[in-house]
Amino acid sequence: MTLEFRNVVKQVGAETHIHETSLELWREGFNVLLGTTLSGKTTLMQLMAGLEAPTAGEVWFDGRNVTGTATRKRNVAMVHQQFINYPNMSVYENIASPLKVAGMKRAEIRRRVEEAAELMKLGPMLKRRPNELSGGQQQRTALARAIVKDSDLVLLDEPLANLDYKLREELREELPRIFAGRGSVVVYATTEPMEALLLGGHTATLHEGRVTQYGPTAEVYRRPADLLTAQVFSDPPINIAPAVKRKGRVRLAEGGEGAEGADWPAAGPIAAAPDGDYTVAIRPHHVSPRSSGEGAAEVQVAGTVLVTELSGSESVAHFRLGERAWVSQSHGVHPFRTGERHDFHFDPSRCLYFGADGRLVA
Repeated sequence: MTLEFRNVVKQVGAETHIHETSLELWREGFNVLLGTTLSGKTTLMQLMAGLEAPTAGEVWFDGRNVTGTATRKRNVAMVHQQFINYPNMSVYENIASPLKVAGMKRAEIRRRVEEAAELMKLGPMLKRRPNELSGGQQQRTALARAIVKDSDLVLLDEPLANLDYKLREELREELPRIFAGRGSVVVYATTEPMEALLLGGHTATLHEGRVTQYGPTAEVYRRPADLLTAQVFSDPPINIAPAVKRKGRVRLAEGGEGAEGADWPAAGPIAAAPDGDYTVAIRPHHVSPRSSGEGAAEVQVAGTVLVTELSGSESVAHFRLGERAWVSQSHGVHPFRTGERHDFHFDPSRCLYFGADGRLVA
């Protein structure tokens, strides 16, 4: 079972919300749509569900063109980030509502509702109303209503965004198990790169209505096709700077205070690339305020600390390096002081290099 976009475009007036997109989503594992707010995730889901019609192109499902098929004639379930339940119905009635609309027999409805409620840990709450539930329980009810339909397509539009941290962690771990083996194409939209990594499956990165890359989540993260994809798939923002490769060495090109002497041997893919100008990128968790003790394997830079974010498990420092702001994300608590100079270290083997066209040097 597959969901396929064939040269789909969505325009609203003079604005293009989705640029020409061809994409094939499979039922094995989650299909994650990763991008910032207004990148096009919800519009893509509306096109998948038939809530919006493409301006051009076709939507195919399981080998059938469904472009003109009304939503009510598609076996689709959608869960939003808001807790959307019927306030005057019990939890049981909320979960059962799509089955009643379908005219299913009462005994089969009860069997399915009880099965979904057990899966979502809602068994003791079936007689309650939504206003008697916590936020997490309300979202579980909405998810149970999606599960009970045995939908061919399940669309989860940032379903955990309005939950507290503990509930997000709990449900994030449970969702792949809940939908495993159900035979549905599951699409999950998120703004959080870490959530995409935890869910696994395949990820499509989006930027301003364009799908920049689609593939196995870990592969898209480790080998982004271009600089835009690397930026979408990094939070805190990936560190970037212009660099020059000359005679087997790479150096930061901007210079400026703190970046002096920041050069290193060209190794890996950049070693075979021609001399010239590139953009170097390195993720914040690979920039450390402490040396690893490996000496020549590291590059040391110095930056003026701009902002610090400290928690019990990690420290984040935003610092000025040359003409740019960089970020270091490290385990433990480090004594950063705003306005002070601090040394930072990174392993150049962790760097990604992009050419003048923005494509990854592979």
